[in-house]
Amino acid sequence: MSNILKNWFSSFLRGRRATLLFGRRAMLETVGERGRAEAIPEHLSYDLLKAASDDLPAALLRLDSHDEGLSAPEAAERRERVGPNEIEHEKPLPWWLHLWHCYKNPFNLLLTVLAVVSYVTEDVKATIVIGTMVLLSTIIRFVQEGRSNRAAERLKALVSNTATVIRRDMGTEAPEAGGKYFDAPLQLRRSPKRFELPIRELVPGDHIVLSAGDMIPADCRVIAAKDLFVAQAAMTGESLPVEKFADRRGHAEGPLEQSNLLFMGTNVVSGSATALVVATGNQTYFGTLAVRVTSSDRAPTSFQVGVNSVSWLLIRFAMVMVPIVLLVNGFTKGDWTEAFLFALAVAVGLTPEMLPMIVTSTLAKGAVLLSRQKVIVKRLDAIQNFGAMDVLCTDKTGTLTQDKIALERHTDVFGAVSDEVLKFAFLNSYYQTGLKNLLDRAVLEHVELQTELKLAQDYRKVDEIPFDFERRRMSVVVSEREDHHELICKGALEEMLAVCTRVRIENGGGAREVPLDAAMLARVQQVTRELNEDGLRVVAVAMKEIPATQTVYSVADETELTLIGYVAFLDPPKETTAPALKALADHGVDVKVLTGDNELVTARVCAQVGLLVDRVLLGPQVEHMSDGALAQAVEVYRVFAKLTPLHKERIVRALRANGHVVGFMGDGINDAPALRAADIGISVDSAVDIAKEAADIILLEKSLMVLEAGVIEGRKTFSNMLKYIRMTASSNFGNVFSVLVASAFLPFLPMLPLQLLVQNLLYDISQIAIPFDHVDEELVKKPLKWNPADIGRFMVFFGPISSVFDITTYALMWWVFKANTEAQQTLFQSGWFVVGLLTQTLIVHMIRTPKLPFIESRAAAPLMIMTLLIMAAGIFLPMGPLAQYFKLQALPLSYFPYLVAVLLGYVALTSVMKRIYIRKFGWQ
Repeated sequence: MSNILKNWFSSFLRGRRATLLFGRRAMLETVGERGRAEAIPEHLSYDLLKAASDDLPAALLRLDSHDEGLSAPEAAERRERVGPNEIEHEKPLPWWLHLWHCYKNPFNLLLTVLAVVSYVTEDVKATIVIGTMVLLSTIIRFVQEGRSNRAAERLKALVSNTATVIRRDMGTEAPEAGGKYFDAPLQLRRSPKRFELPIRELVPGDHIVLSAGDMIPADCRVIAAKDLFVAQAAMTGESLPVEKFADRRGHAEGPLEQSNLLFMGTNVVSGSATALVVATGNQTYFGTLAVRVTSSDRAPTSFQVGVNSVSWLLIRFAMVMVPIVLLVNGFTKGDWTEAFLFALAVAVGLTPEMLPMIVTSTLAKGAVLLSRQKVIVKRLDAIQNFGAMDVLCTDKTGTLTQDKIALERHTDVFGAVSDEVLKFAFLNSYYQTGLKNLLDRAVLEHVELQTELKLAQDYRKVDEIPFDFERRRMSVVVSEREDHHELICKGALEEMLAVCTRVRIENGGGAREVPLDAAMLARVQQVTRELNEDGLRVVAVAMKEIPATQTVYSVADETELTLIGYVAFLDPPKETTAPALKALADHGVDVKVLTGDNELVTARVCAQVGLLVDRVLLGPQVEHMSDGALAQAVEVYRVFAKLTPLHKERIVRALRANGHVVGFMGDGINDAPALRAADIGISVDSAVDIAKEAADIILLEKSLMVLEAGVIEGRKTFSNMLKYIRMTASSNFGNVFSVLVASAFLPFLPMLPLQLLVQNLLYDISQIAIPFDHVDEELVKKPLKWNPADIGRFMVFFGPISSVFDITTYALMWWVFKANTEAQQTLFQSGWFVVGLLTQTLIVHMIRTPKLPFIESRAAAPLMIMTLLIMAAGIFLPMGPLAQYFKLQALPLSYFPYLVAVLLGYVALTSVMKRIYIRKFGWQ
């Protein structure tokens, strides 16, 4: 027995290792911008269906194989021809290419151009300032994404993986490279022999041996099977294992539905088999899908589209305004060199050079916070997409559910809860000596230990009638008293009804038996049909009493049984699924379920987790829909069942085309295309490696409540980025307007290029703390999206406010302080330098919240401290020893009461205009 357990355990480990083989970049790319995904190639479906329909001799002949498998020379020659059994995958980016991707965005490129121009014009200070901004934003992103990707790589923990292969006519030849004799009893080591070979060495025509726990290493046709159950959830979404046979059964149409085909990426749950390899590597069902989806680039996400659109809005504004500033100053002042330098300084000031750094540091902060909740963020952009997400599409099996079979109900024949039925089901599962399947384990796990011990003491086993796939039932005979035995039978409903003649009806404290006539049969079928409609898998339980004189039992004794009830099974939801989905709904995220499982099971799970299901759209219906019809359907339906991987991907793309920011959460091979097609792909703790690689975010904990935390963190991240963009856009618009007015009417520059750059640098430093700012609860209640039109409107609405006070400062300096000649220009420039810096620094507090600043909503301590420091520095520069270096001069004390009045007026007017803006346009 110990050897059997040892062999089983080693097989199980081989299967787990094999699972990791496919944790590559096999399914990382998706199908570009094509609306409707192509189907798996017809030739592949034809080959698989032909392999399923052929009898075994014909299948061997088609693959040029033999009853004893291939010889080593045949396998080697074939491997030369078809290649190794590996899925096409994308290699990780080299560091220098990753660094380039972190660098290339519109602002970094523009800032680089400005830095080069500054260097050519010998403006070293501007060159250093601009270059530092670009370098910091690029390095922060590179380091954070590199760290996350390395963590994801460690998750895969790839190790060697092998398969048990039968080779014929090996003689005394050594096994192929990497192979070794299979650790089996001596009698098995005859020609043909079994070898453990690397999975990559398998070729079409090979014979392989499979046992519980093994991953299927290629597409195969079953040659021989014993109690073979295969989990296809990762491929099809079916929650229950599928039984496989050596011969074709039923009239299934698709390859995945064939009862005698096995597919790469699925795994053996129980039983054993010998199988013929039909296809390997990229020619497998899974491999062909991988090749197809790696053939084109990934579509830009919502974040990438949004930040690029905002970037170009601000760049276009700068490209229009800077030439105007150059021309106005050149014609009015006559010094074109000075005008060019001033225009260049304005261009630097107009360009929000801190944006890449603010965006990257804000995203990195979000990634660090999520990592503390055991969430790996592989791509920083995904955090903002998390906050913008308004539709979450999720797989069912293993994502919303536990991906394990649990006993859901134990009822009498009329559907009422019955502990008596549970007792008999337990005795049947407990005393059978054959391989216990998942349903038996679910029954045993459901019964408490004390009850289990008591039943084991009260009953003794007499005999058993093993399960077989002809009868589809099994029986045990037990004895509680010496005068009789009890035969307890459990199995599929139809087969059980065929051997039952009576029904036990429980009433009150007793029970009576009645004949199983036509009326009673109809009632039984109605009850079981209702259980099936609830998505439950029903197993019937029956028994009969037999005199104790009989000691040996056979199938012939399974007659004239009394049906006593049913046990019903389901893949239960995770404990955190219902509260997590409710939390998402409360935050404005619409949840849709996309699964390969059937609609009855799906509807049952949805009901358990609180999702309202009024109708279900099925995969065959999606297949025949035009893109236009599907675009309408995805808005109406919340649940989609019996989907293929490409159906899921197509639905995600339809939602994105409708303007939604779409997240997809899945754990299986069949989820990889949809994970890549979504704006944000999320995989869970139990996901296969391919799903983890295709995802942007990996949840390492079983709890789904981290979804809510991710959404909130994403919205905080977006809100803080938006603060900087709004502040920069409106401030820049006002500054340019003020510069144009001053350039047109003043006989000197309102501020020297050096002063403008220093002011801009100080202002940028004050915003470094924005990623750490608080965000009002009201701002994270609904999805936040990029809206360039709204930013443009905000810029035009709030920009002129600062210009009002800039022009007020001009008048103050010109008429009150008499700085109205070229000899007094330093005083004028010093006065506007202080007002401009302080109003720019204050505006973030005015627009960071729709509430009243400093009273109803206070900024975080880091932002408050930075604001005070920069305001103090702005006053110190003209008043301190560095004033002469920056061509500033000390301001008279009488200037400061006017400064306070200007700042208070600015705060008051901005607050009034903010209320008007909110009433008219709202606040995101």
